[in-house]
Amino acid sequence: MKLLLVILSLGPWWTNSAFAASAQCLKYSKIVHSGTEAKKLTSLLDTHWKYYMTEYPEWATFIGFPGQDDRWTDSSLAAIERRRSENICLRDTIAKIKRAGLPVGERVNYDLALRNATMAVEGDKFDQDYMPISHMDGFHLDVTQVLTAMPPTVKGYENMLTRLERYPALAEQIANIMREGVKRKAMPVKAFMPRISGQLVELTPAKVEDSPFYQVFKEMSPSLVAADKVRLQNRAKDIITTQIYPAVAKFKEFFEKDYAPNGRESIAWADMPNGKAWYAYNVKRHTTTNMTPEQLHEMGLKEVATITAEMQKVIEQVKFKGDRQAFNKFLLKDKQFYYTTKQDLLSGYRDIAKRLDPELPKLFKTLPRLTYGVREIQEFQAKSAAGAQYVGGSSETGRAGFFEANTFDLPSRPKWEMETLTIHEAVPGHHFQIAIAQELKNLPEFRKYGHFTSFVEGWAHYAETLGKDMGFFKDPHSYYGHLSGQMLRSVRLVVDTGMHAKGWSKQKAWDYYRSQMPTSDVDSENEINRYITWPGQALAYKVGHLKFRELREKSKLALGEKFNIREFHDEVLRHGALPLDVLEKTVDAWTAKN
Repeated sequence: MKLLLVILSLGPWWTNSAFAASAQCLKYSKIVHSGTEAKKLTSLLDTHWKYYMTEYPEWATFIGFPGQDDRWTDSSLAAIERRRSENICLRDTIAKIKRAGLPVGERVNYDLALRNATMAVEGDKFDQDYMPISHMDGFHLDVTQVLTAMPPTVKGYENMLTRLERYPALAEQIANIMREGVKRKAMPVKAFMPRISGQLVELTPAKVEDSPFYQVFKEMSPSLVAADKVRLQNRAKDIITTQIYPAVAKFKEFFEKDYAPNGRESIAWADMPNGKAWYAYNVKRHTTTNMTPEQLHEMGLKEVATITAEMQKVIEQVKFKGDRQAFNKFLLKDKQFYYTTKQDLLSGYRDIAKRLDPELPKLFKTLPRLTYGVREIQEFQAKSAAGAQYVGGSSETGRAGFFEANTFDLPSRPKWEMETLTIHEAVPGHHFQIAIAQELKNLPEFRKYGHFTSFVEGWAHYAETLGKDMGFFKDPHSYYGHLSGQMLRSVRLVVDTGMHAKGWSKQKAWDYYRSQMPTSDVDSENEINRYITWPGQALAYKVGHLKFRELREKSKLALGEKFNIREFHDEVLRHGALPLDVLEKTVDAWTAKN
């Protein structure tokens, strides 16, 4: 899933050069010295949320928080140090509020706020801030998503232009961060550097109209008058040509001469500075558990064995002559399983989405009001992207969410995976869960937009298993594709921990991955590279899915005939994203009341 992650960031405390309390920290201090504990917490969370929106204007744009659409996040080295100090401030300020003095209903808000703040302080022991770009994310890839999230009004386009004018300054800040990363030896893998160079090239094609920076100006809102369109388009071309192209060229020269040659040789996160502890932190943060890499590795092996047995049943059902590896090759090579045009692939996804929508009320009481659409991943991102991704919408502004399909290399986009991908990325997966969370009432803002990977990705992975209940996976090849999705998340447990904690080479990871998965060379390469680049993130899918499944079965066993799947799904989604231990307590309490 491609979206900006919400982590409860923290308010200013001191700088390294002067231990004077900042204005923001003084605001926090005043809050905790007056009023009831409940009022203190409410005021603190509200004050910090508004601060967070001004501190991270790109995220404010995605949410629909007003007044920030003409700015980028301050990415100076000083700002990084300031934020690290601010994290300590907010954590300590929250801790001063007496939890026992809060109403029971406010204690989860307190617990999550303190948990997020504590995790942020713990994360600041490591140098993630000094690795601001990769072949999968960074300012060079995310700008188009930010621009397309902005209102398509005259004022909105004016703000886009202001942001474009400020892009060269952002690029220079990012370069300075990367220079510091070189000093700290916090570096991406050298082998991936050419991919980033290629992405930079694609930002500046010969025709400015083909640049990703210009895409939002190509098909402007029909509500704009012709004169405004021409004026805004001409100004965009001028800014991109005279300011952004030179800035990208300068950044590319720095990247290729001064940065890329310093990339690390090892793929293991354990070989980074303080790498073993850093990987352990990533595992804890993404899974919201205390499971060790060894435990997760063993969980993956167990799940692989279980799913392998289920796959074998499908192979026998279709009377295929050969073993599972031969069947996987058949699925990859037979032309019946592939579209030959991008438009046909997109139409296929849209058809699945239309068939999904009317089935949702069978399993859910609450449906999101926010709509979603299907579109393709932008070409300059597609080569390194997964088969599909979700880009969140905004209930605040009415901007739809989007399921984005990868149309690059059509021979690697099989039909048999499409139902599962649509369920995962759209409904009742990411769009469903994220849109419902945004629309919740009586929750502080940080919970409506909260992101715990094990919940968000675990839910989407669990949602895939509801496909049969909604009338999908009737074709055995499509069901095998569904099982392949289950296998993928299990293999991730093995491969991610294998490379980062057990000393596996990339080749060993590749060989294991290919032995289990019906997947193309393109997707295999992208997947393995993803685990190398985002250590620990891919572990959360299966861990979260198994917890959702466990809680469902436990509740069903306890309630017997009183168990209602629509009520259960309503309960797990009506609190926003939660850490898995908090989710379990919540569901257990609901089960006990019923």
